[in-house]
Amino acid sequence: MNPETKKHWETVYETKNPDQVSWTQEVPKTSLDFIHSFKLPKTAKIIDIGGGDSKLVDFLVNEGFENVTVLDISANALDKAKKRLGDKANTINWVVSDITEFEPNTTFDVWHDRATFHFLTTTEQVAKYMETARKSVNGYLTIGTFSENGPTKCSGLTIKQYTEESLTTELENGFEKIRCLTEDHTTPFQTTQNFLFCSFKRQVI
Repeated sequence: MNPETKKHWETVYETKNPDQVSWTQEVPKTSLDFIHSFKLPKTAKIIDIGGGDSKLVDFLVNEGFENVTVLDISANALDKAKKRLGDKANTINWVVSDITEFEPNTTFDVWHDRATFHFLTTTEQVAKYMETARKSVNGYLTIGTFSENGPTKCSGLTIKQYTEESLTTELENGFEKIRCLTEDHTTPFQTTQNFLFCSFKRQVI
C-alpha cells in the first residue's frame, strides 16, 4: 500500500465532514438504480469499492441486502460509516485495503465503484484492479468515473477521465457493457462534476 496515498485519505476523513468533500451524496440514486437493474435477490453479495463513508451501504442494508462488503483505503472513513450505522454496522463486512492490493477470498454478484477507478492513473494500477475484478466478479460490475467533461483532479489528486468508449475498452477483456449514462453531480459547494456511469456483465472468456 502506498503510504502517502493512505496518509492522504486518512487525513481527508479525519479532518473533513461529509459537507466538506465534493463526492458526498445524500441519496446515491444512480448507484442504486444500477444495482436494482440487476434484479438480484437480497442474498446477493455486493461490494462497494472505495465506499468510504458513502451512504450507499445504509440504503442497501435498509432494503434488506444481507451480504454487503465496503472496502476503502481509509480506516477513518469506514469508522465514520460504522458510527453512523450503529448496530447495523455489525452486519457489514468492512475491509481496509488499497484496491490494487485487495485479495478477496470470495466472489461477488455486484462490484460497485463510484469514483475510485479514476484515481488509478498508471497502466499497472488499472491492470491490477482489472485482474482482481475478473477473478472475483461473477455477476455484474458498475463503475462511475469523471467523464471527459468532468474535473481533472479530485481531493488534490490527479484523476483519469473516461469516455464511454475508453471505459468499455478497459473492461472488454472479461466484461460486456450493458449501458452507460452521464450525469452532473452537484457537490456540497454547489459546483458541478460530470460523471460517467456504466454497468457491465461478467463474461467468461
